Amino acid sequence: MPATERDETQPRRPLYGVSMRDLLAAGAAAEAVSTPPRAPEPVAPEGVRERKAA
Repeated sequence: MPATERDETQPRRPLYGVSMRDLLAAGAAAEAVSTPPRAPEPVAPEGVRERKAA
């Protein structure tokens, strides 16, 4: 077997100890924590109808 071929049955180890999956998960978690919640949609008082634009 030539030296350039690899045994692809073994999963690749991360280059610097952190996998891309872990990096993406950490980024998503950081965004979820740092993003403020959305303001609730305004609700019209009961008995008031919305006008449709003509």
